[in-house]
Amino acid sequence: MKNVVIIAEAGVNHNGSLELAKKLVDAAAEAGVDAVKFQTFKAEQLVSAEAPKADYQQAATGSDESQLEMIRKLELSEADHHVLVAYCQQRNIKFLSTPFDFSSIKFLESLQLDIYKVPSGELTNLPYLRKVGSLKKEIILSTGMATLDEVRSALDVLVDSGTSKEKITILHANTEYPTPFEDVNLNAMRAMGSEFGVKVGYSDHTLGIEIPIAAAALGACVLEKHFTLDRGMEGPDHKASLEPDELKAMVQAVRHIECALGDGLKIPSPSEQKNIAVARKSIVAACAIEVGEVFTADNLTAKRPGTGLSPMRWDNVLGLEASRTYRKDEQIDA
Repeated sequence: MKNVVIIAEAGVNHNGSLELAKKLVDAAAEAGVDAVKFQTFKAEQLVSAEAPKADYQQAATGSDESQLEMIRKLELSEADHHVLVAYCQQRNIKFLSTPFDFSSIKFLESLQLDIYKVPSGELTNLPYLRKVGSLKKEIILSTGMATLDEVRSALDVLVDSGTSKEKITILHANTEYPTPFEDVNLNAMRAMGSEFGVKVGYSDHTLGIEIPIAAAALGACVLEKHFTLDRGMEGPDHKASLEPDELKAMVQAVRHIECALGDGLKIPSPSEQKNIAVARKSIVAACAIEVGEVFTADNLTAKRPGTGLSPMRWDNVLGLEASRTYRKDEQIDA
């Protein structure tokens, strides 16, 4: 049974191209994820003209252009969104997008989305949180760069604005692209779940697939991972993204993990029932034993198969008299 919702984060890895965006939908669908997520924004409402690029953005795209100029090239039009929603329906995969400004929230409302993703950068944006909370829809809240108190404050705003806690999933995240392994701190995910009593998950920006797999094993109910068609493409996020084959491998590994977690009941599994008799032992004669001879630790031992008297009955057998003769290795039936 699937418990982990896997979101393939296309983000801006379409480079502003609708055709590339549709190919990302194809790759996500073929990988077997539950949803593919884009980003919805109006560049001028998201970034001021003076806003610098993040270090990872400069490393990936250079410093010849401003963050605004970079973001402007990565914007999808409203018409593009309508095409992508329809295409996702065609490919039987859920369409999601993160709104980064008020007009984008309003536009996504018109698309009748039932899940809203709050990005890490908006966790301290009170008016934004109030607006998203007032929609009373499912919310996925990323918490990169945040303290526990900041997460608590954001959660309180969403709840006070009308969204019940049961509809909110908090994602642990680190916003460095790629995230150093020593900065991941996966245990913070579980700590937030305990602290706030909400569903938790993980938004991953590390290289590779090990960390999201570990997050699934630790109880994440939502996983988000950036992916691209080709890490060599130009753009700010490609280098810290999975390629299609890697995304597929991650999905398969997570599905194996959630299957392996099981129900927690410690009983023999159906597949191992047949091994009980083979691997366990029975009390047997360590040597020939005559009628009336007393069973002792010297004339008894335990050997496979486990089809006879369990060695857990050892103390009950010692001191009894043999009711018949026994050959060496013959199971004791006292």
